[in-house]
Amino acid sequence: MKEYKRWVTMADVAERANVSMITVSRVIRTPDKVASETRARVQSAIKDLGYVPNEGAGDLSSQQNRTVGALIPTLTGSAFTSTIDGLSTRLRLAQHQLLFACTDYSSDKEEDFIATMLRRRPAGLVLTSATHTRETKALLDHCGIPVVEVWELPETSAHHAVGFSNHDAGFAMVKYLYELSYQRVGFIGNPLTSNRSLQRLYGYEAACRQYGNGQIRRISDNKQGPNNSKRGAQEFEALVAKWPDTDAVFCASDTLALGALSQAQRMGLSVPGDIAVAGFGDFEFSDEYGLDLTTVRVPGFQIGEFAAQLILNRDGVARHVPQRIDVGYEIVRRRTA
Repeated sequence: MKEYKRWVTMADVAERANVSMITVSRVIRTPDKVASETRARVQSAIKDLGYVPNEGAGDLSSQQNRTVGALIPTLTGSAFTSTIDGLSTRLRLAQHQLLFACTDYSSDKEEDFIATMLRRRPAGLVLTSATHTRETKALLDHCGIPVVEVWELPETSAHHAVGFSNHDAGFAMVKYLYELSYQRVGFIGNPLTSNRSLQRLYGYEAACRQYGNGQIRRISDNKQGPNNSKRGAQEFEALVAKWPDTDAVFCASDTLALGALSQAQRMGLSVPGDIAVAGFGDFEFSDEYGLDLTTVRVPGFQIGEFAAQLILNRDGVARHVPQRIDVGYEIVRRRTA
């Protein structure tokens, strides 16, 4: 049972540190003008209470704020575009506004953006990651507003979650490839970018063990980097060079699949005649008018709508049980496999 408390105030910090509110304000704005012992005591109280300065003071109270903050990893590709669309559409109907930022898959940037957003006292937060730094977890635990984590379904969480099992979706796609009589399936993608990519890799590996010969075909460079079309092309070329008899590849995103398909064409390989290619996400360019790509479809717009509703539902509710909404996924067969 999670309780949506009021915001921690400057008065709370002053009481904890046994100083005046003016002193707390000085520590925040001009710390060099406060005695070191007093400054340390106030800073300790700020950290313990999870206090975030209210930059929106004088504009809107926390009860009146109609802004919702959202963080997405990137605008490159279109993985989260439909979710942002669904989120903003539902919020707009309720006269709420959406403010979002890109983290570039960086936990440190996420921490900075969340702290910045909380200074505006938003009505809620939507995050595309369930993995956070210790400092970010502390901010979220003390913020007293609805927090919704999307595109994942963590087993345990103090916050709402709207998404699906990336592991099961990856498993289902690779199982599907084996059912189509492909026997030597490779994996393309960097699992270090996010837990979503890692879970899709785990799903691939589990399917290979259950339906194949257990051989894992993946180019592992242990380097950070985006799952873009360049990586897809490079990993496809390296994978086929290392295992020439590979007859199918599962890409952790449709953007990676775009790179793989382009590289296959440059190498003179027929898809799916010589090698099949499957992606993940069902991006706009993946349909029959674009790549005609076999892929995993995720109801991104619906994820956004559910996330918005969970935030809007907090109005007038003092206590709220974190909800876990599984939107599922769908295997979409097209020309490439």
